[in-house]
Amino acid sequence: MERPLRVLVAGCGNMGASHARAYHRMPEFQIVGLVSRGPTSRRALGTELGGLPEFGDYHEALRVTRPDVVSINTYPETHGPFARAAIEMGCHVFCEKPLATSVEEAEALVDAARASERKLVVGYILRVHPAWTRFIEIARTLGKPLVMRMNLNQQSHGPAWNWHRNLMDSMSPIVDCGVHYVDVMCQMTGAKPVRVSAIGARLTEELKPGMYNYGQLQVSFDDGSVGWYEAGWGPMMSETAFFVKDVIGPKGCVSIVKDPNESSASGSDDIDSHTKTNCLRVHHGAIDANNEFVKPDEFISTEDEPDHQALCDREQAYLLRSIRENLDLSDHMSDAVNSLRIVLAADESFRKGQIVQL
Repeated sequence: MERPLRVLVAGCGNMGASHARAYHRMPEFQIVGLVSRGPTSRRALGTELGGLPEFGDYHEALRVTRPDVVSINTYPETHGPFARAAIEMGCHVFCEKPLATSVEEAEALVDAARASERKLVVGYILRVHPAWTRFIEIARTLGKPLVMRMNLNQQSHGPAWNWHRNLMDSMSPIVDCGVHYVDVMCQMTGAKPVRVSAIGARLTEELKPGMYNYGQLQVSFDDGSVGWYEAGWGPMMSETAFFVKDVIGPKGCVSIVKDPNESSASGSDDIDSHTKTNCLRVHHGAIDANNEFVKPDEFISTEDEPDHQALCDREQAYLLRSIRENLDLSDHMSDAVNSLRIVLAADESFRKGQIVQL
């Protein structure tokens, strides 16, 4: 059996803790250190996992632990510099989305990973979700063009609002969360994005100057498909229609339908609910001579879908495969840069008040 891959986990918040738990339960990995700016989260996580070396400085942790793999789950402005330092040290990298804060920085990281023959996996959690995979597959059967409607608004408060405000020191909600859903749109269409526009609003003065906590982007593709994505964070956000995942084509539509009882039990700030699908509803648009539908709507149960932790486990299993089996990650990395390009163009569109051509 090959020796375990030594992993340094940077960032011990929600995603960092989940990924650390995934490494901890997989014998192919060995966590050699936890890094976070504040001691509370890393001490709690280290205690939970049986005691692990702790560091307050990322670069010191790299020098001391000399890991095989670095898992980056910190705030977005550190993703690029941390990934660059890890690759330069010869480490494979798992990096939470977004890969960087600019397209140029993301492209440079991809080039560096290729040149050093290191694996660079970006945390697009929906790509390992079987129900979302099925959602995309069905969307591809609906004909062209597609109309894709998606949102994820979060009525955050308490610690979650602190977390969101810290995230918005780096980027707006339509950038940070938007990469997931724009990536889904690109997979559904298989087409080239050609232009992006966006609107937004600053609903609180608790943010740094120039930042906004609500936004909606619109993206057009060269096959005629269009999509919109909406995201807002904060205590003022509505719990009405905060989770919309709907795709329409000439042949019908497919939607993620949440269990009504689930909505009352968990709100928009429940991380587990962000990936949960419950059910896919497929509407067949074919009609007969009397304009009546030929087939009834079809409901596809996804009740056995993995929870958030199980999805993080799957992401790290993919990272392991990419290293052990030397998978070609060219498309994976290019797709990560492409979705980042679209959401950053949306941010530019909002700030300039004009459509951005891609």
